[in-house]
Amino acid sequence: MPDNASLIGRPVTVRAKHAASLIVLRFRNGEPHMLMGMRGAKHRFMPNRLVFPGGRVDRADLTASFATPLSAPTQQALRKNTNPALARGLAAAAARELLEETGLSLGHPPRMDGLHYLARAVTPPGSPIRFNARFLVVEEQYVSGELGGDGELEELRFYGMAEALAMQLAAPTRRVLERLNWWLALPEADRLAQTHTPVLRQDRGWSME
Repeated sequence: MPDNASLIGRPVTVRAKHAASLIVLRFRNGEPHMLMGMRGAKHRFMPNRLVFPGGRVDRADLTASFATPLSAPTQQALRKNTNPALARGLAAAAARELLEETGLSLGHPPRMDGLHYLARAVTPPGSPIRFNARFLVVEEQYVSGELGGDGELEELRFYGMAEALAMQLAAPTRRVLERLNWWLALPEADRLAQTHTPVLRQDRGWSME
């Protein structure tokens, strides 16, 4: 028997999968540069778009080992609207996806004390593929290895902030980059003192949780 949503012609909302992206930062002449790559044309989600390394949380991420723990502020931010296992899984997914997609590593097991929480973005309800993605930031000195990866991201390199913002970006990526620019302009003490975390919903813009 068809459900109520089908009877009245409303599309069924796809549940957003938990995911994490890791923004690797380097600075050149005072300008932030972010490690990004182009998703191929065959990808179902955001094809031909410049993105950060990332992906959805796997079951194994929930129990992954860390060489060093997350900082208290990052752990607290990841724990919002979730549970301890998933918070850990989000950080582990960010480290794993970085290694898979770029060849760069936070270590084996990963060192997590250099990760900072930036924001969360949720794909709108009407989309056929949805993610509840957390964006984390790490500076280049915490990362090792040679740039390569599994080929999922093309044109993989560090993009300057001005260069990236001048490109044709997907709206969520642009908004996250703008948020990163704002966050980097804050004194470090103010970044660490934040108790509310930003959430991007494309139908409503930024809000705080």
